[in-house]
Amino acid sequence: MPSKSLGFTLLELMVVLVIVALATAGVSLAMRDSDATRIEREGLRLSALLESARAQSRTSGLPVVWRSLPQGFEFIGLPTQGGLKGARPWLNQDTQAQVIQPPGAQSLVLGPEPLIPAQRVVLAQGTRRITLGTDGLSPFAVLGSAP
Repeated sequence: MPSKSLGFTLLELMVVLVIVALATAGVSLAMRDSDATRIEREGLRLSALLESARAQSRTSGLPVVWRSLPQGFEFIGLPTQGGLKGARPWLNQDTQAQVIQPPGAQSLVLGPEPLIPAQRVVLAQGTRRITLGTDGLSPFAVLGSAP
């Protein structure tokens, strides 16, 4: 008389555990820290806008200055036909910016000369920080972040 199996074999249980482990690993790798993503997005946006303003400054021959505001930032000195004129809000309300190079500066000077002084600005959202900068010749770029 054949015996009836009332449970799972060890092999079947191991296969199920491997499938669950792979699914968990895939989901955890797919989910990124939203805080890190927000500050990275803000940094990439600002570096692109700084480079755009720098190019407009060289094209127009007018000096352009970027400065941080409590709720955003603004470009001063752009021609009226430029799309960057006026105050712009941050993508996230908790974003703060501080110019750290040149020391003591409150704003960034973006031209009109092709070679500008080395400049850096730190963006902060809570405990997350990201640094943008240029050596004066290369474009503004995200240089690094710290938790």
